[in-house]
Amino acid sequence: MAKRSKADAEKTRARLIEVAMHLFGTRGYADTSIADICDELDITKGALFHHFKTKEALFREVWTRLQVEMDTEARQKAIAARSLTDPYAAFMAGSRTYLKYVARQDFQQIVLVDGPAVLGQKGWYESDHDLGIQNVRAGVRYLSKKGLVAPENVEPMAVLLQSALNGAGFALLQDPDTATAERFYSAFETLVKSLR
Repeated sequence: MAKRSKADAEKTRARLIEVAMHLFGTRGYADTSIADICDELDITKGALFHHFKTKEALFREVWTRLQVEMDTEARQKAIAARSLTDPYAAFMAGSRTYLKYVARQDFQQIVLVDGPAVLGQKGWYESDHDLGIQNVRAGVRYLSKKGLVAPENVEPMAVLLQSALNGAGFALLQDPDTATAERFYSAFETLVKSLR
């Protein structure tokens, strides 16, 4: 049997994450077995466990990748939306991206439903906070430089605004028929523009 190359191993790992993201996002963590993932890829459980020691480790990688993907897109949208005339434009573009993601079924299932269950409430909160707070803090700092937020309020405002965005995500999950990403965006924009 030929020895697999490092590139083959990286390709297998990437496919594992892709397939697990799809299955976790459509079926949920509890209803996705290691066998399901292996069957989709036509690999052995040993091959999966070569890359991830446990199903939870694979889930954590999927959860983190999805969060980083959203975070990266939000940052890019914010940078692209910078405006000389509207100091709120960049912050709101990043916020719109987040609300777009939390309206997606796969993001809701992986990040909001299974995330706290698999990672534990404390582990979920800490990981979510660590990943998301940098963009929110950067946005609030920018608003502070423009004189729209008092410097001493930057950190508390960043925490409160990140919590508001997460709250919108959970509300979208609970009531997708009346709570829409667009309605939350409009309300969030009003909130942000009222800051001083």
